[in-house]
Amino acid sequence: MQKILIIVHAPPYGSERCLSALRLALALALAGREGEAPALDVFLMSDATVLALPDQQDASGNTLQKMLEQLIGHGVPVRLCKTCAGNRGLLNLPLVGGVTIGTLAELADATLRADKVITF
Repeated sequence: MQKILIIVHAPPYGSERCLSALRLALALALAGREGEAPALDVFLMSDATVLALPDQQDASGNTLQKMLEQLIGHGVPVRLCKTCAGNRGLLNLPLVGGVTIGTLAELADATLRADKVITF
């Protein structure tokens, strides 16, 4: 089974990069229904960490929370960089269910295990 790590840096507002990352991750996760799904990891860094807050919208006004919840529902781990989340005051705020706080060591491990790393 192929292992893919998706790292998202871009904020959910101002561009469609978060939307594109979620769309690709969902398409890869849904490939599993056909028996071909890769093992996915999603790691949110920098301004992308605010994507884990409820009701975030992309540049066109689409709510991204539902897409994030679908991804988690397919068993894809979604982690926030602890340092990035802390720098943005997110560590004590309620997050979308299933999102966890991750460490740089976890990101390094996921990177080493991945066959492909995709960044947005």
